[in-house]
Amino acid sequence: MASVLYEPQGPLAVIRLNRPDVLNAIDNTMIAAIEEGCARAVADPDIFAIGITGTGRGFCAGLDMTLLAAYADAGRLHGPEGPPPPLFGFLRSVPKPVIALVNGPAAGGGFILAMMADLRFASTDAVFTTSFTRRGLVAEHQASWLLPRIVGLGRATDLMLSGRKMDAEEAYRIGFADRLIDPEVLVEHGRNYAEDLALHAAPRAMAIVKAQIGRDLSLAEDAAWALSAEQISASLGHPDATEGALSFVERRKPRFTPFTGDLA
Repeated sequence: MASVLYEPQGPLAVIRLNRPDVLNAIDNTMIAAIEEGCARAVADPDIFAIGITGTGRGFCAGLDMTLLAAYADAGRLHGPEGPPPPLFGFLRSVPKPVIALVNGPAAGGGFILAMMADLRFASTDAVFTTSFTRRGLVAEHQASWLLPRIVGLGRATDLMLSGRKMDAEEAYRIGFADRLIDPEVLVEHGRNYAEDLALHAAPRAMAIVKAQIGRDLSLAEDAAWALSAEQISASLGHPDATEGALSFVERRKPRFTPFTGDLA
């Protein structure tokens, strides 16, 4: 049985981690399959968002212990050529919205997977933990850079120093989870969100907005505005801008340009 499943559900591509016997712990094959699933979704003009979830009662328990042990035995994460990209960092470059549909425990690498998504819809059964310090590890894979930008410095510090568990209600209250959903309708809620995007949002514009958000986290205000002003001018000359205005005036569903990842 495949360890990662790809399930198109209308405008939502569901990428399902499928090792329920180990709470969907990740190995290198699964990481590659998730990336391949994202590429498949981007290439499909009928897909407007990607939802990542888990089979069974777990979202993702983190790195498979055999993989983690190999890193520990090597004494380092990378070789002489330099460090690898952060775990699941590629999700932040996927030009379609990525939603973590967190159906259960998300620990260590599973926490990173949820953090790297654009949005997190949490089942009321979800539980989150960085677990770093409780495994003798430090903040991993850009968590010390990205997590404070999601929940604020103090809350991020607490979660990373303590490695404690955070339930779904707390995750929603502090802003790590964007939606709190009944477990029975978690994927359905993700699909409804994608259907709303398909009805109302220009996919090319969404891709640019996602890239702007990621880029501007590291820029000074003036530099961010200068680049955004150029992009605003370019977008005004794109057919989607005309279609957006006309559909509003004519009170009809917009017919935006199909999108398969090309921002040219």
